[in-house]
Amino acid sequence: MGRTVGFIGLLIALGIGAYLYTRQAGDSKQGAAATRTTVDVAGVKNDLIALANAERGQFALEGKYVSLDELVSKGSISMARTSRPPYTYAAETTGSGFRIVATYGGPPDTGAPRRISIDETMQIQTE
Repeated sequence: MGRTVGFIGLLIALGIGAYLYTRQAGDSKQGAAATRTTVDVAGVKNDLIALANAERGQFALEGKYVSLDELVSKGSISMARTSRPPYTYAAETTGSGFRIVATYGGPPDTGAPRRISIDETMQIQTE
């Protein structure tokens, strides 16, 4: 009888341990997703600052703001692509200003901002 009680106790302890392990693994996945989102957003903000500086430099050289493709083709920026998945970038230009917008296109409910933008004032806005 003593062995039976010991065996049942072992099974209960293993069950509790397995339950706690799966709970912890779920929490670490959520933590990893939040960390990934933070890294993505920080990278996007750095890209936006670099793109805005390139636009300002372009304006200083030619007196006009240009599209992102023109910035790349003129060598004003060294980015190989105008996106950082899950974000894509687009520039809206006028004669007197610009706005570069990063639009989120990844899975929903990650907590990532849907739009991050910067303009000629060098102020980053998130939506």
